[in-house]
Amino acid sequence: MNKQPISESQICGCHNGKFHALTAAPHEVGLSDEWLGRLSSTTQGFIDNQQLAGAVTLVGRRGKVAHFEAYGMSDIEADKPMQKDTIFRIYSMTKPVAAVGVMILCEEGKLSLDAPASVYLPELSGLKVAQDPEADVFTPVKADREMTVQDLMQHTAGLPGAARYMGGNTAVDKLYRKAGLHRLHEGNLRELVERLGRIPLLYQPGTKWHYSIAADVLGRLIEVASGQSFDRFLAERIFQPLGMIDTGFYVPAKKIDRLAGMYGPKPSGGLQTIDAPEGGTGHISKTSFIEKPRFLSAGGGLVSTASDFARFCLMLSGKGSLFGKRLMKAESVELMTRNHLPENLIPLDKKPEDRYGGLGFGLGVSVRVQQTDWVPASQIGEYGWIGGTSTEFW
Repeated sequence: MNKQPISESQICGCHNGKFHALTAAPHEVGLSDEWLGRLSSTTQGFIDNQQLAGAVTLVGRRGKVAHFEAYGMSDIEADKPMQKDTIFRIYSMTKPVAAVGVMILCEEGKLSLDAPASVYLPELSGLKVAQDPEADVFTPVKADREMTVQDLMQHTAGLPGAARYMGGNTAVDKLYRKAGLHRLHEGNLRELVERLGRIPLLYQPGTKWHYSIAADVLGRLIEVASGQSFDRFLAERIFQPLGMIDTGFYVPAKKIDRLAGMYGPKPSGGLQTIDAPEGGTGHISKTSFIEKPRFLSAGGGLVSTASDFARFCLMLSGKGSLFGKRLMKAESVELMTRNHLPENLIPLDKKPEDRYGGLGFGLGVSVRVQQTDWVPASQIGEYGWIGGTSTEFW
């Protein structure tokens, strides 16, 4: 569990099997009653210590729900308890959903992981690279090769992340702001790619793992390859087949009372309402997540519930199938969920270092390649990802 002091928390632990509206005692599906009991007490401890305002935890295995609990408050000011169907802003847990969309289109022959991204997005052809991304003077050099679709999937494309284009002070960071990357919400996915085509890469493609806006580029890639808007593609090809009825880019008015608030630590102790994830580089507006956005972020735009996202998890652990419906081939899931980074790019260059130690990266998900003291009970090959408001799945 991510221990950031943010209230909006959702954890999905999923193993092989299908999801049905059936419950089982943990030991009946090969899980430990004691350890799942610890999950409950540990989560409640975060709330009692005011590290979280509320949380929902769900664990499923062998087609049955072995654990599903809600804790604390979804809205402290309104004295509203957390419910099992509370809707969360899942932020970067959107990225694996976009990755599944790419894999579906690869199976249909509309995309290829090995192809340069510019085959589908010509705006990205011939990009220069910053010779030194930390320099006070920008010096462009020729790229050794073009970024591929797979580079975008595994964050080795050389693209910048939010910390650079929102708050960085180097010459190349200033170029990113001049191009308007810090105002992504004002545009759409097509306009994002057009802007990226006018600015340099931070790194040579394939040489560094750098958490970036690559997933948003994947959203545009999906639009071009499918001929559909990104939100319609996800709805028709992923959410509807899986029965993810509360997942989308905004919360409809009739469901707005189910949207969890966001809270961070007060300097004096306790929690206070915040307008961005902790460590975030931009605030959310009053209409964020309650009106359809112009910018359909494939990197962090979705809202969902624990039970909805459990369906997505169980589709992956079911090798692409759920409820007898096959969303993608087993081979695609296996390719997506194994590490693709060379040893020199492991562990992931992301903070806190302990949190990301022992992790490689697949196609849209992290993959554990080494055990560490941070999660001693973890297993090699586990995969998943996190969201900015303490949401997490594996």
